[in-house]
Amino acid sequence: MESFIPILNAIDSFMWGPPLITLLVGTGIYLTIRLKLLQVFRLPKALKLIFKAQNNGRGDVSSFKALCVALAATVGTGNIVGVATAVKVGGPGAIFWMWVAAFFGMATKYSEGLLAVKFRSIDEKGEIAGGPMFYIRNGMGEKWKPLATFFALACIGVAYFGIGTFPQVNAIVDSMQIAFGFPKLATDVILTVFIAAITLGGLQSIAKVASGIVPFMALTYVAISLGLIILNLDQVPAAIAMIISDAFTGAAAAGGFAGSTVMMAMQNGVARGVFSNESGLGSAPIAAAAAKTKWPAEQGLISMTGTFIDTIIICSMTGLALVLTGVWQGDTAGAAMTSAAFASAYGFFGSQLLTIALVLFAFTTILGWNYYGERACIYLFGNKGVLPYRLIFIALIASGAFLKLEAIWILADIVNGLMAIPNLIALIALSGVIVAETNKYMNRHKDAKRINRN
Repeated sequence: MESFIPILNAIDSFMWGPPLITLLVGTGIYLTIRLKLLQVFRLPKALKLIFKAQNNGRGDVSSFKALCVALAATVGTGNIVGVATAVKVGGPGAIFWMWVAAFFGMATKYSEGLLAVKFRSIDEKGEIAGGPMFYIRNGMGEKWKPLATFFALACIGVAYFGIGTFPQVNAIVDSMQIAFGFPKLATDVILTVFIAAITLGGLQSIAKVASGIVPFMALTYVAISLGLIILNLDQVPAAIAMIISDAFTGAAAAGGFAGSTVMMAMQNGVARGVFSNESGLGSAPIAAAAAKTKWPAEQGLISMTGTFIDTIIICSMTGLALVLTGVWQGDTAGAAMTSAAFASAYGFFGSQLLTIALVLFAFTTILGWNYYGERACIYLFGNKGVLPYRLIFIALIASGAFLKLEAIWILADIVNGLMAIPNLIALIALSGVIVAETNKYMNRHKDAKRINRN
């Protein structure tokens, strides 16, 4: 296997280089133009809908719980480790390009959520089934079924070998050992038991846990990050100026930082932003499809807030913490770099708080991706595939803490990219449907307001 690593590295570098990043951001720009900057003008309404959606359509869970399942999968180690990696390689300017990717990604995420509800189906157990495999097959036609199958296979691959298992398990066991001295084996056993108990209960169980943990962990992380920012409030204007300036000029070498070019800032910011919020990867619409709504565009708006919360809020908090404390210029990297930032503000207690946040983020990501992989499995094999899928997933969680094969990480990256390609093709092909559904929803609300005024 070791002899294949250079080949896999080459494929990975090509896939997550300019071609896929251009396709991801380009699709977002195209949809932004066609939707007339919907992510700007409709964001206040979208944020209001998180708590005020009527939930009066067919579906398995409320719109809020569907969003929490999607956020469970996206708000993960990427918000802590991914941002630190981007800033370490690309400098503070990478944060600006992360914002750019998120801005256009909001239009992509809106479109994914809309199509998920528009083309969802009911499976043999009477549960809602949806996501890219359904809007490819039902929206683009039966001749595109091989593309839908390709997406579903890639989705299971990501759930088993990518975002869903090994990186999260390793992050949890390593951080618990470093911060609290917990043995890796004990942490792994407890984690496996919890995951098994929750995932065997299916969507309702996952949604219940996600809707409890996700708001708590997001608000807690934002609160401790805001505390750090307030402690360095006088430096905030200079930090933001540096982020914007370095995005267009690159960052000079300083301390342990080797310096970066504009291209390095752009590539790392966009790539890490997409990894974190998953706009365009096609994962979130699998959860969005289960929402109780009769308006596809309504769930699209709620889905769009996921990218806003994940990147514009949570990733920005991490990025500002790194720049304000100056740890990006030091010798640390990844989670250790973010930990150093919080430790500078709160002492050892700060690094412990970050560990708890990291564990919760990684734990909910496992839950979210377990659900995504399960829905893809049902699409391919029917409900008879569910139990084998869950047992394999639990076995991978149990073994994940002890696997260090470099090839697995590279394969995970490649499979993530493979999942995005069919989804982006579908979004472009179905952009006319997205615009038509959006206009129908917006016109209906204009008429409702007119009637209420009269």
